[in-house]
Amino acid sequence: MALMGASDPSGEAEANKEKPFLLRALQITLVVSLYWATSISMVFLNKYLLDSPSLQLDTPIFVTFYQCLVTTLLCKSLSTLAALCPGTMDFPSLRLDLRVARSVLPLSVVFIGMITFNNLCLKYVGVAFYNVGRSLTTVFNVLLSYLLLKQTTSFYALLTCGIIIGGFWLGVDQEGAEGTLSWTGTLFGVLASLCVSLNAIYTKKVLPAVDGSVWRLTFYNNVNACALFLPLLLLLGELQALRGFSQLGSAHFWGMMTLSGLFGFAIGYVTGLQIKFTSPLTHNVSGTAKACAQTVLAVLYYEETKSFLWWTSNMMVLGGSSAYTWVRGWEMKKIQEEPSPKEDEKSSMGV
Repeated sequence: MALMGASDPSGEAEANKEKPFLLRALQITLVVSLYWATSISMVFLNKYLLDSPSLQLDTPIFVTFYQCLVTTLLCKSLSTLAALCPGTMDFPSLRLDLRVARSVLPLSVVFIGMITFNNLCLKYVGVAFYNVGRSLTTVFNVLLSYLLLKQTTSFYALLTCGIIIGGFWLGVDQEGAEGTLSWTGTLFGVLASLCVSLNAIYTKKVLPAVDGSVWRLTFYNNVNACALFLPLLLLLGELQALRGFSQLGSAHFWGMMTLSGLFGFAIGYVTGLQIKFTSPLTHNVSGTAKACAQTVLAVLYYEETKSFLWWTSNMMVLGGSSAYTWVRGWEMKKIQEEPSPKEDEKSSMGV
């Protein structure tokens, strides 16, 4: 996913081992900090654009459309730059092929649902509750893996899912007790979680259509999204709402909109960068810790007061997610360490 192209993982691992410990520690710290800063800034900026009293802009579909447009233009610009300056960066050539766009279209529909429901959830719920509202992704991963891929899940993994579900319902209960619950926002959060899981499953199926390139898939997903959002903008009356928006000619407004698009593009890059310098397991742990920090920052920034049970619900969701990641990592490691049947036969025959 890195802009500098795909490298051989084994070669990278050997190169990392050769680097001094302090240098590796500094690199990992910088990369993780970059991921945290980008992800948290994007959430707070999106909340400002979607639900700021100073903006009073009720066009969540347009905000999402503009973010997709910025990502599309950035992908095309980087592709052109890579072609004009070969050797400076390794970015795939991007040329719009309608046949490929049609192949990617089913995934693009799921992708649109994912980013739209994410933004709609953030519009109706507070940043502090945002992570709990979208916490069922792991549960949907397990459910859809069984329904669509016929993959079973261990008892311990299911137990961690139970903790997540318990934390989710406790969080909903506590939001209701404090009078801040939005059932609309919670529903959008559940739908966003479902789409995130579907997106992960269908991405694997669609990648061959774009030669396995994540950046090509990003380009086609966002091109399709821009095209599909246009009729939605007309049907939902958001273009009419934009005409009456008082800050439509404001440089500050368009600067914030463009910055949100840049963050949306950057989060894909820094996510890949964090996985490259650490591991998928460490990335998931970092994401959980980031969610915890984001919740605390939101409570402090918006000067909210939360009950002990509200904080307990967050800890259950974050703890359950971390436990699921650890269990799955442990199970995968166990499978890799177990000898295959053929190896057992060879060893018994003395080969």
